[in-house]
Amino acid sequence: MIDKFVATRAEAVADIPDGATVLVSGFGTSGQPVELLDALAEQGATGLTIVCNNGGTGESGLARLIRLGRVAKLIASYPRGANAQAFEDAYAKGALEYECVPQGTLAERLRAAGGGLGGFFTPTGYGTPLAEGKETRVIDGRGYVFETPLGGDFALVKAATADRWGNLTYRYAGRNFGPLMCMAASTAVAEVDNRVPLGDMDPEVVVTPGIFVQRVVHDGAEQGRTA
Repeated sequence: MIDKFVATRAEAVADIPDGATVLVSGFGTSGQPVELLDALAEQGATGLTIVCNNGGTGESGLARLIRLGRVAKLIASYPRGANAQAFEDAYAKGALEYECVPQGTLAERLRAAGGGLGGFFTPTGYGTPLAEGKETRVIDGRGYVFETPLGGDFALVKAATADRWGNLTYRYAGRNFGPLMCMAASTAVAEVDNRVPLGDMDPEVVVTPGIFVQRVVHDGAEQGRTA
């Protein structure tokens, strides 16, 4: 019987090694798997490359990993959001490498990795420092930059609901990069608010099919709740 639920967040992130590339969902704090990231901080992996739209908020989740010095490189679109002091401090000290990727380009690079594509040309960034060192072309009079796929060893995502096969739905803006990251990672781990029996999810509303998800942890599992 296929059952992708694991008992604890610690178990869900236990095998993330030093130096791993970890894709982290979230648009600001919406849809960011803060508890999984805190579990990763407790686990102790270091030298991580984190791919996320933002650079963490406050002192928990991604910000905590950065503050602890566990993140060697951040690939993000907008790292200096509200209360992103952890990123700003680490970057100012040279303790963290940062790669700026425009938001649409970030999403498309993830999609290219998940779809097995070799890359794509985009006009975004052409003629700017973001294009330095990259292949460029002029097509029909318009300049383009070649961008490569962006995959990960692991993806940590926040979803609303899952069944034991790992089929996922999301809550409103919490969907953001989660579906693409599940496709682009070798191992996708989802933290969910609700667990439902197999067959209760209408296939028409499933956003991320379970084939792209390897582990699921239910938010209520470690608090003694059942679903």
